Amino acid sequence: MIQSRIVLHFPGFEPLDAEAHRQRYQRSAAQASAVWKAKFAVGELAVDDGGAHFDIEAEGKGWTVQSRLHVFDHNRLITAMRAEPVRVQLARGFAAGFQVVRQGGAFAYLRHAWRFGLFFLFPFLFLAAGLALGINIAAVPSTFELDVWWFLLTVPAGYFVFRYGVLPFSDRYHVMHLLADWRLAVAVAENRPEVALLVEQSADQAIAALQRPADEILVTSHSMGANFAISVIGRILEKAPDRLQRRRIVFVTLGGAALQCSLLSSAVVLRQRIGTLARHAAVDWFEIQCLTDPIHLYKCHTVALSGHPDAPQPKLVFVRFKHALSAERYRKNRRDFLRMHRQYVLGPDQPSGFDFTLMTAGPLPVKSFEQLQSATPPALPSVT
Repeated sequence: MIQSRIVLHFPGFEPLDAEAHRQRYQRSAAQASAVWKAKFAVGELAVDDGGAHFDIEAEGKGWTVQSRLHVFDHNRLITAMRAEPVRVQLARGFAAGFQVVRQGGAFAYLRHAWRFGLFFLFPFLFLAAGLALGINIAAVPSTFELDVWWFLLTVPAGYFVFRYGVLPFSDRYHVMHLLADWRLAVAVAENRPEVALLVEQSADQAIAALQRPADEILVTSHSMGANFAISVIGRILEKAPDRLQRRRIVFVTLGGAALQCSLLSSAVVLRQRIGTLARHAAVDWFEIQCLTDPIHLYKCHTVALSGHPDAPQPKLVFVRFKHALSAERYRKNRRDFLRMHRQYVLGPDQPSGFDFTLMTAGPLPVKSFEQLQSATPPALPSVT
């Protein structure tokens, strides 16, 4: 059994800072406590040389675990993009979409995981339809051969329909947020200065975090966070390879979207680091995927598709969220693809083979989750 653990967690593309992620974890831990008949007590957020982190004291029948979870969020990048004027967000979002197409990403998504390809197309098609509606309203005088003075009415009307009708309606489907997501994907692929700086700072914090002794070192990433996790751990191996001497890292991606960036032609550094992690003797890597989550490349092998078919391939581990959720909650969440995508890091309603709190704070070695069966809860000491 594990008694102490260091967790380096890289969240997905959500406008949440470290404290917001801690609060989410605390809510999920409360659900997990009821499900697993155990206690997962989540401490307050602290910030030091190891970055933002909080402690989890877990206790069950016959076991206790002390875990420290470090949160490496990229909220400041998200906040900067979403603070721009709407016209700038639209222009730069569509420019990023063009780059994804130009660099071969869109074709690769549709080839290897058609649902993710549709996820890429969705915000651009939605906004293109809205723009077409506004333009058609503005062009009514031309369509019906009316006097040119009508343009004084229809052009503002077209603008107001798009700006104050289409865009607010698009918030229901997080369209502007998705535009920012694709902007960040291109920035990560190109290793732009703001991304490289965040990776460098996070690597220094992770090195400090790893100075603590622990039975187990776990690196978890959700969605877009896989790109930052790979970049940061790869950077650690570049600048402080001795940090992992006689220690092992278990690296788990949850609905990982590393291929969102690595399939772009500009992602040279990212692909190199993917190969470094896959081949490193101190890193055990597996990926958890779910069929009902469309926002990742289901059944795709990240390492092989990133140009390393000869490297050890992370095992693909499949879960079904319906096994962890009540029937009512599953039916409700399944209609919201972003909510379903977040379920990897949310709390359970009933025991199943996978639970984020149990994996990051429980007594079982993380490697044991590599063999999980989605419908079968793991055997905890309290039930053995």
